[in-house]
Amino acid sequence: MKPSELNDLSDDRLLDQIAQARRELFGLRMKHATGELENTAALRFAKRDVARAITVARGRGLDANSTSTVGSATNG
Repeated sequence: MKPSELNDLSDDRLLDQIAQARRELFGLRMKHATGELENTAALRFAKRDVARAITVARGRGLDANSTSTVGSATNG
């Protein structure tokens, strides 16, 4: 997603976008580790998407690390 598109998102939607991008990156890492990933450049693009979204969130003063995944919420 482009930075201009991220700037147009609401705070909640931006945090959702960060969580989604992190899940996608995790999935790509797992596929890479198991040898299923054919396009390894997708890892680089996914990392950049996460970083881009976090940068926008920090610019707004949001805590991008507060986005929790389902697994971490149940590990209490």
